[in-house]
Amino acid sequence: MASVNAYLSFKNNCEEAFEFYRSVFGGEFTAISRFGDMEGMPMSDAEKAKVMHVALPIGNTVLMGSDTPDAMGDVVAGSNVSLAIGADSREEATRLFEGLSADGKVTMPLAEAPWNALFGMVEDKFGFVWLINFDLGQEA
Repeated sequence: MASVNAYLSFKNNCEEAFEFYRSVFGGEFTAISRFGDMEGMPMSDAEKAKVMHVALPIGNTVLMGSDTPDAMGDVVAGSNVSLAIGADSREEATRLFEGLSADGKVTMPLAEAPWNALFGMVEDKFGFVWLINFDLGQEA
């Protein structure tokens, strides 16, 4: 079954926040990438330096986060926490995405992403944002 982890969104201080969380919880980042690492994303040099994704394992969970590009608007406290699902299969990712989309709002359709994953974002009918990700490298 899928794993569910908290995903925090920041305006410009994701790296600072995650360095703080690492000092509190310990451990090492298992991933850190910047928007500039993705080719074809038109944005300023300042935005390319921002964190696109960071992951810090804490016990049996993973705290994840990113900065929010200007094109996506302001970060509002209270709506800056999402739930990230790491699906076990393409079928599970599709089923979960379709289920959570019922009477909700798809903000990014489920599709192949530049980081070799099937990824989509949906706001469910209760206003919670879900990030569905399946690592395509898991397919046999």
